Amino acid sequence: MQNKSMKKNFYFKTPHVWSFTTYFAEGFPYTVIRIVSSVFFRDMKVSLEAIGLTSLFGIPWVIKFLWAPLIDQFGTKRKWMLIMQFFLALLFILVAFVSSIPSGIKAAAIIFFAGAILSATHDISIDGYYMEALNKEGQAKFVGYRVMAYRIAMMAGTGIIVTIGATLNWFSAFSAAGISLILLFLFHLLFLPNVETEKAKIGDLFKITLQVRVLVKGLILLFIFVGIRYFAWKRFTGGLFEIMPFLRNISFSGATALVLLVFLIGMALFRNRIKGLLFKDRESFYSRAFFDYINRDHMSVAIAFIILMRTGESALSSMAAPFMVDLGLKVHFGWLSGGIGLPFSIIGAMAGGFFISKFSLKKVIWPFLLAQNFTNLVYAALALHLRGYLDLNTGAETVTSIGSYNLLLVALVHAFDQLAGGLGTAVLMTFLMRTCSDLFKAAHYAIGSGLMNISGVLAGVAGGFLAERLGYGLFFGFTFLLSIPGMCLIFYTPFLDRNKAITSAGRL
Repeated sequence: MQNKSMKKNFYFKTPHVWSFTTYFAEGFPYTVIRIVSSVFFRDMKVSLEAIGLTSLFGIPWVIKFLWAPLIDQFGTKRKWMLIMQFFLALLFILVAFVSSIPSGIKAAAIIFFAGAILSATHDISIDGYYMEALNKEGQAKFVGYRVMAYRIAMMAGTGIIVTIGATLNWFSAFSAAGISLILLFLFHLLFLPNVETEKAKIGDLFKITLQVRVLVKGLILLFIFVGIRYFAWKRFTGGLFEIMPFLRNISFSGATALVLLVFLIGMALFRNRIKGLLFKDRESFYSRAFFDYINRDHMSVAIAFIILMRTGESALSSMAAPFMVDLGLKVHFGWLSGGIGLPFSIIGAMAGGFFISKFSLKKVIWPFLLAQNFTNLVYAALALHLRGYLDLNTGAETVTSIGSYNLLLVALVHAFDQLAGGLGTAVLMTFLMRTCSDLFKAAHYAIGSGLMNISGVLAGVAGGFLAERLGYGLFFGFTFLLSIPGMCLIFYTPFLDRNKAITSAGRL
């Protein structure tokens, strides 16, 4: 017993280990469900139109804030993590068996969607566990390990699992994915320490959900959601698409993220009236989780900052790959992304975590975000320098080489972009954790991460439209202007000072 306790204490004192293993376990299912699945379906001769529907697998990650308060209220983050890992492993093994059946494609799609719900819940529990296990300094210090582990998990999924499926068979590929999660489950079961006490048992949640009234409400919400998605959505957007065709670029999951923003704004504007309706039962943990998020000093500024801080970067990222293709660098894109982009993004995130823990978020946030957004001007200069090659190679069947010197410039710019993006990612993750109150860590992080995606949605809508009309050089310069409002908000944003971040929360 003492030996087991020593192992757990050692493991707890070395977050280098568990911050890596837990976030590898977070990134791996996401990659298999969101990326590897599309390769599998295409290899099974599924149509591109049908594969496009796999974007629906991303919806649970957008709406996970809806059930995140339950993770805070029932059980512990560790228990939720272990349960989700176990069932995800079983689902991947189930996919392995149905993948070898000619009529198993539809079954695989259903299993993947169920896995997406489990994986999104898994993410909530891991993010919550990270914040429970570490203090504010530790959260900032090890944010680089989180990013590194997540990126390596993505490489394992897109590299190893896809390679197994392409060279051997998909039964072996998905079996390997399931076995990998089983091993992680066993490792965490044995060594991952308990860092919190239960507020209520997980079994109580299942008793509540099995009540007829709750089941009926759940089914009603499900029918409403499906009805909007498959019937009302097209009718509602049909007229808008004719007037503003660029709105077609907004995916349903992206629109869901925008709905979250509108929902929170509505709660802020009418919070006294809504509190009167919902808080007849003062013990409503679920409702309190949402109100506690917005019912704090200067929270509107914090929400605006979360949305705007990556607007310029998101707009740049939406057109970076097309820019490379139009330059004639399609054959070089793989090594530029994997061989240069990935390691520099990891270095940036780890360096960002180190400097935030050493000097504080408040001191480094301005230079880090300036570096992140300065990349847009560097890309603008690169695009203007190579505009002749863009004119020659855009849409050409035979591309003209840009030369070794210019290829080196592209590689250096891409390396700086990923390095600075890693610094920005460290800032964003640390800031999101600062916005989480002690009682609702998992729920608040889920809400913040949902808001974070809004700038990416808007950038995806406007990026191609603007780049087509302005050209890459002017477009990249314009994206820097989009980053200025977010940088200006730094001077008014709460939660940058750790001590103030803890004491600024209002009470309901």
